[in-house]
Amino acid sequence: MDVDVLEGFTKQRATRLDSEILKNPEDPVYPLVKEYSDVVSKHPPSQLPPDWGVRHEIYLVPGTKYCVTRQWPLPREQCAVISAFFAEKAKSGMVQESKSPHSKPIFCVRKLNGKWRLVHAYNKLNNAMVPAQKPIPRKDVLLNNLSGCTLYSALDLVDGYYQILMREIDIPVTAVSIPLGMLWEWLAYFDDIFVHSRAEDGQTAMEVHLKHLR
Repeated sequence: MDVDVLEGFTKQRATRLDSEILKNPEDPVYPLVKEYSDVVSKHPPSQLPPDWGVRHEIYLVPGTKYCVTRQWPLPREQCAVISAFFAEKAKSGMVQESKSPHSKPIFCVRKLNGKWRLVHAYNKLNNAMVPAQKPIPRKDVLLNNLSGCTLYSALDLVDGYYQILMREIDIPVTAVSIPLGMLWEWLAYFDDIFVHSRAEDGQTAMEVHLKHLR
């Protein structure tokens, strides 16, 4: 398929699923999309995610004491962005003030759209962590699992790092400092997902897929 045609088709599909269906009650999948309208949102979460029964855990190498790097000076514009960001996250309950012995600095990088992206300098923490012992499955295994499915979703989660609650004892390890001198720690952490579904138990593939997304 021609690249321009493929890109146009992709944009058309994304637009339709994102907005047009909920504007047209006559659309055959309108009832389903309306029922599961909470699944997809362009807006950051306004509160902590529910407890899904899974917590993000951090295991430090035995003998690790503290992961500390001093906050370095930043331009005023970045300081303002960082302060506003943490004020918003504190209001939503995503972060809380911390007295942790751990402390990592923070800075901003410019995104392609001109906005700022906050970066936590977790270098020392990453080096002190025990590597995850659950390796990503081989490509052939993943492709085999996808066979027979009729719907696929690759999702860049809105505020993706704030979707799964942290394990309580690991929260202090996430502490970051900001230029104003305050120390914050995160209560939620996660990122991207890929979902695939097939029809089952009398339900259409769309019904099953939306349940998987929820």
